Amino acid sequence: MKIQSMKSLKGEMQAVARGEQKAPVEVAKTSFESVEAVIRLLTPENRHLLATIEKKKPTSVADLSRLVNRAEPNVSRTLGKLEAYGFIRLLQGSGKAKIPEVLIHRLTVDMDICKQVDMVAVA
Repeated sequence: MKIQSMKSLKGEMQAVARGEQKAPVEVAKTSFESVEAVIRLLTPENRHLLATIEKKKPTSVADLSRLVNRAEPNVSRTLGKLEAYGFIRLLQGSGKAKIPEVLIHRLTVDMDICKQVDMVAVA
């Protein structure tokens, strides 16, 4: 299992998004150091967005925005955060369209409650 800081993970995912490096072979090797950060990211609204991507397979961000009845700029910002942390990727669609795809489906939390050390592994 690959353990890395949120800053390191974000940098890695942004480099992948910019095309500067290849995506990790297995997303399941990604981990987070803060349960709070993951909880802040995975709000019920964002989990609904992920579920809609997985179930409805939208063909673009605009299509996804219509499916969830949210403004496209709002959905784009949220997708950017989810992509930066490796929860989704945006594939090139036709023209300028980006097709969202869910990469992470399950989280496992490992907490040492005495040392206040949390790790979240994804699969």
